[in-house]
Amino acid sequence: MDHFDLHDGALHAEQVPLDAIADAVGTPVYVYSAATIRRHVRVFREALAGLEHDGQAPLVAFAVKANPNAAVLSVLAGLGCGADVVSGGELMRARAAGIPGEKIVFSGVGKTADEMALALREGIGQFNLESEEEARTLSKVAADLGLTARVAFRVNPDVDAGTHAKISTGRSENKFGIAYDLAPDAYARAAALPGLVVQGVAVHIGSQLTDLGPLETAFGRIGALIATLRAAGHDIRTADLGGGLGVPYDPTKPAPPAPSAYGEMVRRATAGWNVRLMFEPGRLIVGNAGVLLTSVIRVKPGAQAPFVIVDAAMNDLMRPALYDAWHDIRAVRPSGERFVANVVGPVCETGDTFAMQRSMDRVDEGERVVFMTAGAYAATMASTYNSRALTPEVLVSGDRWAVVRKRQKIEALIAADSVPAWALNEPTED
Repeated sequence: MDHFDLHDGALHAEQVPLDAIADAVGTPVYVYSAATIRRHVRVFREALAGLEHDGQAPLVAFAVKANPNAAVLSVLAGLGCGADVVSGGELMRARAAGIPGEKIVFSGVGKTADEMALALREGIGQFNLESEEEARTLSKVAADLGLTARVAFRVNPDVDAGTHAKISTGRSENKFGIAYDLAPDAYARAAALPGLVVQGVAVHIGSQLTDLGPLETAFGRIGALIATLRAAGHDIRTADLGGGLGVPYDPTKPAPPAPSAYGEMVRRATAGWNVRLMFEPGRLIVGNAGVLLTSVIRVKPGAQAPFVIVDAAMNDLMRPALYDAWHDIRAVRPSGERFVANVVGPVCETGDTFAMQRSMDRVDEGERVVFMTAGAYAATMASTYNSRALTPEVLVSGDRWAVVRKRQKIEALIAADSVPAWALNEPTED
């Protein structure tokens, strides 16, 4: 569910007309609904009811990579969420938004020594290690600082999540985690390293999952591993079950499992584990909480269908070009008429295509449309390709709204470059 609805014939974000935002800020612009974010956190927590351990509720550590905007993170911090981070930059964003260090989990295959030192100084709750080599580096960094790192290994259970190949992370050929069969020996060696306290197990098999079966299979393997590790003398107190539960993009396709069904599966799969559970939802929390608002530059005739050329492009919303992702496209002021069209952006790439042969609201030059479900993996993946400045972001709450990231000026983009004097005076060949 989201809070983008028609009122008096025009699409609103909560109580704010999208036209009012476009008139004031221009397009393209991302618009986020705080009410939707709050609702999704509440629904997810309700799904996890009964999974408390030693009086502690499961840690809901928002996957910052999904949407790192400071205002979005501040809303989540106010709700008591933690953060799953994969870089020093994301860690700094989470801390700046008010998320306590002890509620932060640091994932990712390429943590540098400097990032490890930063995380140790911030007192983060857990490092999810992805290799024994990483464990050795973290041990040295922690020992040098005189600090202790609480760690888990991310274990690759070799389970196919059944999602897009580029967002599948739990198969043996993926770069993430350590092989399941090698985990007991890896834990034994890590436990002997100075500066490390082995406390948990982590798993994450993919993103935009639409079937709970692979997750339950993976969790079954993790449960068996926890028993094996405890039998070997390890004090396993946490289990990070990752994220990845899908959200509905295409309304014509079956909806992904509801959070309530996911919670029931988790209760069944983790019975008797006796650990504090951790979760890393990202898309589930913010995906439907955002839209990309754009204007129609012109409608160009095509061989089979007209091209609706909008002022948003693949540099603003990369998912369709990167994953062939589907986003619902709606007119801000629908007339009730429909047509079949190709929706494309102005970037000089054939891949700058949002939809082909799409049945959609009929629109014309100067009208506005929105790409729905654009709150996750959207603005955060934007680039300045074709020297297009980064898109602004707006947060709405009730009848209030604010720009939470200003539109980048092209002058600032140019000013970031520097030209060395010698580049202007190189001798030419005769």
